Amino acid sequence: MFIGTVQQIWRHPVKSMAGERLGDCTVGPLGIPGDRGWALRDETTGEISNGKRIPLLMDCAAHYQEQPTQGTTPSVKITFPDGSEVGSGDEDVNSRLSQVLGKDVTLWPLQPASNKAHYRRKTAAARTLGRLSRFKAFRDALPSIISLTNQKANVREFFSREADEPIPNMAVMPPEVIEFTSPPGTYFDAFPINVLTTASLEAMSRFNPTAVWDVRRVRPNFLIETDKEFEGLIEAGWSDRILRVGSVEFKCEIPCARCGMTSHGHSGLPKDPSVLRSIVKDADQNLGIYASVVQSGQISIGDTVELL
Repeated sequence: MFIGTVQQIWRHPVKSMAGERLGDCTVGPLGIPGDRGWALRDETTGEISNGKRIPLLMDCAAHYQEQPTQGTTPSVKITFPDGSEVGSGDEDVNSRLSQVLGKDVTLWPLQPASNKAHYRRKTAAARTLGRLSRFKAFRDALPSIISLTNQKANVREFFSREADEPIPNMAVMPPEVIEFTSPPGTYFDAFPINVLTTASLEAMSRFNPTAVWDVRRVRPNFLIETDKEFEGLIEAGWSDRILRVGSVEFKCEIPCARCGMTSHGHSGLPKDPSVLRSIVKDADQNLGIYASVVQSGQISIGDTVELL
């Protein structure tokens, strides 16, 4: 079924910083080479951090000094809100990042998946729940377990949910992201690809017309300009379907549960808590869909998108 065409392609060199728009890209087993190739570690907690914890990250931008390829992480140049820059190889990169962000942080390229300690969450509860979540029976019971323990407050805080709002269903999340800050070997929140349609952005604009529904709020890899016959949150129903984009095939995994990053002000976008409140209320907490790569290849702006 014809869905539309590729309108925008995004790569984010440093997790939670502003991304780069591309005219075309290669897609490999772990998505677009160089996407989330770097991340910051909060040296106070010892964990890889993000814009949920450090909103000022989103006011910074990063670009590669040379084009990444699958399995390589080239150096990056980071631009601070005042326009000054620092390179990932500069001796003072960590001190300057820490000064701007107001946190003791260090910049890290992707580490091998075997380096579990680099990605592991530091709380004993997260490690225990993560290991038990590898078993399907436990994972199915996870929502009830979270609701009956103090973990519910942690999940609510992580996703910026208010007291009367639901929390995401953690049972559908990859078990790795409960034990680790990201699937080891990556800095993705859950899966290597995030897809969003213009139909969904238009639907959210109708639900909340006073908000600025800019694609940069939700940071997808691919924004699909949907055919005029489609309306509403169409990708919410694509789970387990195959999406063919150019020569690439994705398996749509789960809708993307959104957090407080969508409401932060950055890059000329105003801070707006109503953005997340609308997503929770009007879109069942989700906007866009996560996907994994079934068939690698090339994607360019204007490529046809089909749902198989």
